[in-house]
Amino acid sequence: MTDHVIYTNEITKIYQMGEVEVRALNGVSITVNRGEMVAIMGPSGSGKSTLMNILGCLDRPTGGEYFLDGERVSELSDDQLADIRNRKVGFIFQSFNLLSRATAIANVELPLRYAGYKTGRTEKARAALETVGLGHRIHHKPYELSGGQQQRVAIARALVNDPAIIMADEPTGNLDSKSGKEIMELLLNLNREKGATVIIVTHDPAIGDQTQRIIRVKDGLIVENQ
Repeated sequence: MTDHVIYTNEITKIYQMGEVEVRALNGVSITVNRGEMVAIMGPSGSGKSTLMNILGCLDRPTGGEYFLDGERVSELSDDQLADIRNRKVGFIFQSFNLLSRATAIANVELPLRYAGYKTGRTEKARAALETVGLGHRIHHKPYELSGGQQQRVAIARALVNDPAIIMADEPTGNLDSKSGKEIMELLLNLNREKGATVIIVTHDPAIGDQTQRIIRVKDGLIVENQ
């Protein structure tokens, strides 16, 4: 399992909706190797968002095993899960999720604050912003930045903790085609040049085609993994 940054074995997720039992995931087994770039795709209601939440340690499975970067996380408490999530996962969301009153550098520093860094936060945050081409906009607030620049800030925030995986949920969904193409290029470069492990949840075949592998989910099952 050492080469796998993600390893799941027969993951299930069951939601109780009143008297009805909904099986969102029904025995999902996948691996993602270190340095791989993978797309998770599937129609609405397929289970892909549930799978993303479990892989990103936002939720835990009902059954099965999940190892992230060698640590068994499928049975951790909420506090332990939050700690793993902060140390091991960098999130990029469609809606950016930036603090509107904070500068770019303050937004990028947030994961370091949560991780308990007492010194070096500003330097690490500045370096992350330079990596995404925003070294000249570190003191700008989100409303002073374009959508593409806001997403670059979000990517810098995802990178700053040197996470085991970067999880991008429809990262170009709120961007025009030019900005979306630039953000995709940035993610591809992070994967190729820095060896970042990137998992993209998307409905866009054009984005999926740029990754090394597509995992397709349908009715809570993996129907394609190549």
